[in-house]
This record gives sequence, C-alpha cells and structure tokens, in this order.
Amino acid sequence: MNTISIDFKAFVEWDNSPFILFSAEGKILYLNNVAEILFGYVSKPELYDIALAYAPQTFGYKTTTLSLNYDAFNFYAITVGYENEDHISIRFYNAPRVKPSSPLETDKLMMTDINILLEANIALFKTKNTNPLSLLTDQDLPPFKIDQNRFSKLLRKTLDTFRSSDSINITLKLLIGEHVVIANKKEAIVQLEVKANGRYHDADDEIRSLASQGHISCQLKEHMIKLEIPLIQ
Repeated sequence: MNTISIDFKAFVEWDNSPFILFSAEGKILYLNNVAEILFGYVSKPELYDIALAYAPQTFGYKTTTLSLNYDAFNFYAITVGYENEDHISIRFYNAPRVKPSSPLETDKLMMTDINILLEANIALFKTKNTNPLSLLTDQDLPPFKIDQNRFSKLLRKTLDTFRSSDSINITLKLLIGEHVVIANKKEAIVQLEVKANGRYHDADDEIRSLASQGHISCQLKEHMIKLEIPLIQ
C-alpha cells in the first residue's frame, strides 16, 4: 500500500496522547492539541531533557515505562524516536483512570452544602492539630448530592496526611468548562486542593479507595492532594 500521499497530521491531532517534535536545539517544531495543553503545566526544557534522557542509542525509537505526573496529566510510558540528527520526537501514554468498582446510586445521596461539610471536618482536624491553616472557598457553590459519611472520612484522611505541616492551604472552587459523566449525565466538577510543605503518605491507598468509591478523581503529590468531586444535582 502506498502511504506517501496520506496526510497523517489529523490522526496525530485527534490522539489524546501528547506528541511533540523537537529540533536538535530543543525548539518545538510540532505539537498536537493535547500537548499544547500539557505545556500549561510543565516547561519545554523539562520535556526536552526527558526526550534526550530516554532516547535510543541509535536511530529508531525506544519505549520506556515510567511514571510522570503533571497536575491532571498522568503518564505510564513514553516513546522517544529520531531518524536523523536534526529532529527528535516524544509521545506520552496516558495512565488509565481507576474505574469505580460499582455504579454511583445518586438517588441515595444527600443534598449537601459542601462548604459546611468542609468547615465541620476542618474544625474536627483543629481539635487535634495546631497547624496554621488558610481556607479559600467559593461560597456561591450550590448544594449537590454526595455521600456525606464517606466524603467526611475522605476529608479526615486527607487532612491527617498534613498533620505535621508548618501550614496548610485549602481551596475549594468550581472548575469552569469541565465536567464528568455520572449515570449518563454530564455533571460539573468541584475541585478541592489541600497543599502544604510536605505530607505523610501512609494513608494514600485508603484515600484512593475512598475517592474511587465516590467517583471522585484524586491526585496525590509530595506536597498536595487534589480532589475533583462531581457536582451531582
């Protein structure tokens, strides 16, 4: 089959895996749409250095399994390749999202003011911890359905990982323009971010499990935990 006349650019653009083509000097020669979004969270020099570090020894390509995380982007592998000394490409493979073990029974969830629930759990945390804590929330968030007991347990586990931090910063906001599908319906997303100068990781597996059961996406990093909560009406 003769493929010389086929323009493959559209297929690369449609791919949800970031693809970047660098020059030998590290200049970006091409990137697809999702790679353009990725550069909102990571610098060009960092990704170019990764491409050089994992490039094959000779012309061709090499796929390497590794874990990379840039905010909402989680990758489990990369492919780096080059056919000459002038260009080098890198493609990132998205890590699969953990699927909840069971569907969310939205009719059994309670309509909840998340600000009140968050403040109650922070007050409970403060009874045992004296860490300086700042809280910035969107008071205009509407009540929505959530499993109050499970979510409170998730909050307590999350806050407890920061029990020895010098200070804790908490923000709660609506993610504009983003949504998740719950029970075949698009729902908005509320993001809760807890950040400090460091945290314990002993409860990470339990936090992931609790979040998954509530169809909540979680990102666990060295200094931060981010929860993306479906705003179910």
